[in-house]
Amino acid sequence: MRPALFRDRAGAGRALGQAVREALGKLPGQADPVILALPRGGVPIGAEVARICGAPLDLLMVRKLGMPGHAELAVGAVVDGDDPQMVVNPEVLRMAGMTREELVPIRDRELAEIDRRRQIYLPGRPPIPLEGRDAIVVDDGIATGATVRAALKGLGQRRARRIVLAVPVAPADTVEELRTRVGLLICLETPSPFWSVGAHYQVFDQVSDEEVVACLREHS
Repeated sequence: MRPALFRDRAGAGRALGQAVREALGKLPGQADPVILALPRGGVPIGAEVARICGAPLDLLMVRKLGMPGHAELAVGAVVDGDDPQMVVNPEVLRMAGMTREELVPIRDRELAEIDRRRQIYLPGRPPIPLEGRDAIVVDDGIATGATVRAALKGLGQRRARRIVLAVPVAPADTVEELRTRVGLLICLETPSPFWSVGAHYQVFDQVSDEEVVACLREHS
């Protein structure tokens, strides 16, 4: 088995932060970035990127819609907002033998979880305005891309000047497909074969609610 590419999320975040800072410096116009981390795994990554770029850290609340019995396999994803957006992976949906209608109770359950997390992570704190600013979407990696596609779909309503997607690791084909959806895509590694996001980290522990809150407090 090939050795892991990153020791942990903090190390990956530092490497990604340097790459994001360099990329923003080459873009036209004055960069005024907001780091939008996907909780929970993307938050320690986003905290490092925010520190290196001198930018505020906020959350982009999105949840994977897992296949019943195989929750780690994304049938789709849903992102919170005034008009919650659902993105479906049609191939996985067919493989699961499911219809979009059968995803509705899963979607509603995940929206409830998003609401629970928002109350814990951001009590009384409104989202940072993005209009006219660069929105830097950060996660700890991408597998199928369903979660990120939902995040980008929801983000499109917030009138950011430019959307940048930044991750440490993802499959090459997913990177190329997502590149057409954003102004800039930064991915440090595209290993082949790609097993899973966690397989490319030495340490890939579950991120706790307490860790998310601590990161947000430090970078508020």
